[in-house]
Amino acid sequence: MRTSRATLVGGVVGALVVVEFTSGVLQGYYTPLFTDVARHLGIQDADINWFEAAQLLLSAIVVPFMARLGDMFGHRKILIFSLVVTLVASIGVAFAPTFPIFIAAWALQGFYVVWLPMNISIIFLRARDRPNSAALTRKGAGLIVVALQAGAIIGALAGGQLGTIFEGRLWLTLSVPAVLVAVALLVVIFKVPDPGVRAGGKVDSRGTVVLSLALLAITGGLSLVRLHGVTAWVFGMVLLGIFLLWVFVRVEQRSADPLIDIAMFKRPELWPVFLTSALFGVSVLGAQGPLSTFARTDPGEVGYGLGANSATASYLIGGYVMSLLVGAGLFAQVSRSLTPRKVLIGASALVATGYFALIPFHDSFGQVLGCMIVAGVGSGALVAALPAAAAAAAPPHQTGVATGLTNTTKVIGGSFASSAFALALAGGAVVTTSGAESTAGSLSGYIAVWAICGGTAVVATIFLFAVPKVAFMSPPIGDVDGLPAADAGGAVAPDAHPREG
Repeated sequence: MRTSRATLVGGVVGALVVVEFTSGVLQGYYTPLFTDVARHLGIQDADINWFEAAQLLLSAIVVPFMARLGDMFGHRKILIFSLVVTLVASIGVAFAPTFPIFIAAWALQGFYVVWLPMNISIIFLRARDRPNSAALTRKGAGLIVVALQAGAIIGALAGGQLGTIFEGRLWLTLSVPAVLVAVALLVVIFKVPDPGVRAGGKVDSRGTVVLSLALLAITGGLSLVRLHGVTAWVFGMVLLGIFLLWVFVRVEQRSADPLIDIAMFKRPELWPVFLTSALFGVSVLGAQGPLSTFARTDPGEVGYGLGANSATASYLIGGYVMSLLVGAGLFAQVSRSLTPRKVLIGASALVATGYFALIPFHDSFGQVLGCMIVAGVGSGALVAALPAAAAAAAPPHQTGVATGLTNTTKVIGGSFASSAFALALAGGAVVTTSGAESTAGSLSGYIAVWAICGGTAVVATIFLFAVPKVAFMSPPIGDVDGLPAADAGGAVAPDAHPREG
């Protein structure tokens, strides 16, 4: 058993660590360079918000579709395809001469969101024939998420330093991520074998179109909140998106090869995971901007904030991301002592505790850092636990869709949160101690942000108690929802789901 575990972790997982490290670099590298990018493209700083909006829109749309294709045609093939798209887009980001071209390349670079669900699906399918398959999946998920968070930290530091070293040559600074993506692509091609499992079926074109329109309407409507506040257009687009989601459910229930098997949302071990992912997206995707701006707010002017400069604020954000890394690293180890269900509940409770603690304890750098570390440990565990739990609970031929849904629901939750938080921080006039109007967010808005993050984590914790106590444990080999047992060489009976020869 030790040999098989070492082979899995040291081989496939070791290669996928490179992929997720690169994903982390992509997510952290550009942040210190946004001002330089804005000046290069001749745009206002406020236009940078379109970067996040564009990638959120694309990731919400492509993940369900690409996850389904992964189950149908092979997760490794879809991983390679998404790496190629990201590589081309990263080159485009480095050399884009105009804002429209840059924003198009930036949106396409968001294909990296496909990597994590594909990677965890590959790990799970490689380990599925072993008695401890769920434990191996959790261990592999923990390792690659640690690599993801480490990449985010190193990426942020490297982006800032290289931006200074290569000052005046922005194209050279922006080319570094493209090189890393190329390395990750080669590693997957030469070091990651195809697990071989295929679900077969056809592409659900009607479901894909309806779901894409629904997510586009919802996330697009929420993006308008940042520009014009809550308007009739916002309500109209969100309501249209919700209606289209209802239509999507009806279409999928009648489809022989649905994009998303709606029955998965009825499984008692899966629907709380998807709901938790959406609620978790509120804090992990929506609360980081407010954290940064609160740290930079001068208490001498408005009576609250930490008055940090950019360097000090980076230590706060770095401490939070480091705690995410720790939480992801501890996830697999703690799961061996406790059930995965208990780990999910405990991680959600930590997120709630950290954010609720910020309401009374936000007067000093140490207080805020301590609260964010508590929330970060829980968040890191959830980043690793949710897709691993979905993979363990889903039918083997739908692991890609299940893990992808944890990402999609998280993005939707983050979209709702970012818009709601923008409104909360803008509410209430803020004046300086001298009586002048301030551009800082209101203290009541920050308290609302922390209360919402804590409250959604509490709701997630409550719903996770509905998960069966034995959920996410390793099933008997070959006895998962009727999937035939594998022989010693990994082959299955001819009537099994199609496999690549």
